[in-house]
Amino acid sequence: MEHKSVLKWEVIEFMDLHEGDIVVDGTLGLGGHSIEIVKKIGKSGKLIAFDQDERNLEEAKRRLKGCDQVVYVRDNFRYLKSRLQENGIKEIDAILLDLGLSSPHVDEAERGFSFMKDGPLDMRFNLDNPLTAADVVNDYSESDLTYIFRVYGEEQFAKKIASAMCKRRSDQKFSTTTELAEFIENIVPKKRSGRSSKAHPATKVFQALRIAVNEELDVLKEVLEQTMEVLKVGGRVVVISYHSLEDRIVKHFFKDLIKPEAEGEEAIYSNFSDPIVEAMNKKPVLPTEAELEDNPRSRSARLRAYKKIKPYKS
Repeated sequence: MEHKSVLKWEVIEFMDLHEGDIVVDGTLGLGGHSIEIVKKIGKSGKLIAFDQDERNLEEAKRRLKGCDQVVYVRDNFRYLKSRLQENGIKEIDAILLDLGLSSPHVDEAERGFSFMKDGPLDMRFNLDNPLTAADVVNDYSESDLTYIFRVYGEEQFAKKIASAMCKRRSDQKFSTTTELAEFIENIVPKKRSGRSSKAHPATKVFQALRIAVNEELDVLKEVLEQTMEVLKVGGRVVVISYHSLEDRIVKHFFKDLIKPEAEGEEAIYSNFSDPIVEAMNKKPVLPTEAELEDNPRSRSARLRAYKKIKPYKS
């Protein structure tokens, strides 16, 4: 399937970029958002583009050929602050964090992200990392698997699935995506209560495994903190999340900065200190009907945007 950037024009509008700005794209992917970003910041601007996937970086470089203002960083955006320092950058004007999968991750069976394609149980964004989904499924304890499925996948049958998987793997290890998906489908029938008729029974387990393998929620918390440290006053952060766990983390992190709790003597006179950020949109921005029709993969996207209005102290 052709790669299409989600909420592209909404991202550009909220980032409010200008000639000469220094911008971070924390999840470059195939460069769809970045192509529009470099048009806004011009030759005098600078774009620092992060991606863990070497193949994504190579394709993005091809698409951004001739854009000399782009600095490519093959790394997790959890190292945002240190990688900026290495490039002599103390402050930035804007940052985009698109937390979704890039098309190659879903479309290429060998990456092991999709149960719709038969491939190895991998799910690593960075192929240099040692831990795979197969390691989690075959080696983690029943209690750990239950926790992962319940917390990261919000899977109501977490214990039932984990227990059945541990029994099965004692005789035969899990090795492929379709094998695991079919096993889960037999454990938890598709038409059980509380499930969408359109959702495969393995959907939440696969989400949970991907989050566990890539430490996605911990990474998100780390990068949000760093974003506030490197963003200029007046700068903007735009985050696109794709499931409730991510969106909840983003929402609550910035909610605390919109009305931060006061400390010390200040707390005697006021319940809250001055806000550090302001929300650019009161409710998350969703894809339009036209975008949903053109790009069904955008259906779960939620965009939140914030402007930094006061210095931040971690």
